Amino acid sequence: MIRLLLLLSLLTALFIGIGFLMAGPQGMVIAGVIAAVMQIIAVWNSDTMVLKMYGARLADPWANRDTIQMLQRLSKNAGLPEPKFYIIDEPQPNAFATGRSPQNSAVAITTGLKNTLTSQELEGVIAHELAHIKNRDTLIMTITAALAGAIGLLTHFAWIFGRGNRNGLGFIGTILIIILAPIAAMLVQMAISRSREYKADQIGAQICGKPLALASALEKIAMETHIIPNDTAEDNPATAHLFIMNPLKGTTMDQLFSTHPSTTERIRRLRAMTNTNNNQTIQRTTTQHTRGPWG
Repeated sequence: MIRLLLLLSLLTALFIGIGFLMAGPQGMVIAGVIAAVMQIIAVWNSDTMVLKMYGARLADPWANRDTIQMLQRLSKNAGLPEPKFYIIDEPQPNAFATGRSPQNSAVAITTGLKNTLTSQELEGVIAHELAHIKNRDTLIMTITAALAGAIGLLTHFAWIFGRGNRNGLGFIGTILIIILAPIAAMLVQMAISRSREYKADQIGAQICGKPLALASALEKIAMETHIIPNDTAEDNPATAHLFIMNPLKGTTMDQLFSTHPSTTERIRRLRAMTNTNNNQTIQRTTTQHTRGPWG
């Protein structure tokens, strides 16, 4: 938690620093106020902001009864209240969770995900998203998306206001802001998101009891996201880290600054969980047989 607060503080400091370079002390104060307001808005509206952005709609209980029953069962396994369930009309298979707390949470999946995965694979993906809710990742990830998006927007204004700023770094400083600020924001997103995806994979596999199904789902989703674009995600790249798989096209720059860990490594770890569980089962069985009828 301390590490997360530090990283969020770095994003906030970066936002304020850009304000200073653009308009001096006054710009720093204004940027600080904007950053604080944005974080408050993200805290209280994190369960609706991203959902509206992606056009998510509440799942029809009748048309999605099997998936809703799956969500109810997995929520019970995870010891969580049942989150709201949303469908996004999007051909790219993907999913994300959002909300400021387990009591105010939501899971959203795309129509492409339902059409691509088997029932067991879908179970693994939903369990992964419930793991994010259980770990309270969703609030941190939404605040990060809000700040990173704001930093990207602020850099667009840097060129207009930065050149005439006598108190800042002038023309060279403006160029540095435009180039380095978005990169710095992406690096902070990476630091926050990559480790949390590994943990969500692990806990999600425990919730559904099927690490191989989740591994298979990740493999299928990775293949499809490289082929099928998600236009809304491309227009809002600061939200990419919310998804179970990076929804962006996968250009060289996207891969270099990807907010998600290697899919190959994620699959390897999930398969290792199965091997470990099998070895533990074999060891217990062997021990029981060795003891004999008298223990």
